[in-house]
Order: sequence, then structure tokens, then C-alpha cells
Amino acid sequence: MDISKIVNETEVTIKLSGRLDTTAAPELIELLDEILVDGVELFVLDMEECDYVASSGLRAILGAQKKMNAIHGKMIVKNVVSDVMAVFEMTGFSDILTFE
Repeated sequence: MDISKIVNETEVTIKLSGRLDTTAAPELIELLDEILVDGVELFVLDMEECDYVASSGLRAILGAQKKMNAIHGKMIVKNVVSDVMAVFEMTGFSDILTFE
């Protein structure tokens, strides 16, 4: 999995490429812990090139949503491929997350 980030003052964008599995999820969680702090108003998770999400990846994404809720920010998940969206729908994440 490749993770790239763009930080612009109050907006953070993370772009995922590859598989968000048990190997990649801890790296994502560590990065999110560092950058999702007070002052971040918008977090965008771009999943255009992410073709698989394991349960550990779902936990990482849920953790990001909880962090943004705690700091009164907004999280948007965008460009989700159909296979990954099916996982979000089956797990109920489609009711929790905001998609674009």
C-alpha cells in the first residue's frame, strides 16, 4: 500500500493506493494519529486506487472518523471503487461515513 498526504493549513488529504490490509492499516493509523489534530477542519480520504479493505482497514477508517468528530471536523471519503463500497455497505460503514 502506498499512502500519500497533502496538508493545507486546515485541510488534510490522504490518498491510498493498493490494499488496506493488516500490514498497511497500522501505518495508516500512525499517520492519522500524527496529522488529525486540533485545527484540522476537513479530512479527505481518497480511495480511488484502493482496491481492497480488510477489517483492520475498516478500524483505521472508523478511528479517523472518530478523531474528526472529536475535534469537530468533517471527514469525506471519495472515489471509492465498487468492490470497496460493497464492503462499506455490508458493514454499515455507508451509514456512518460521508461519501463524495
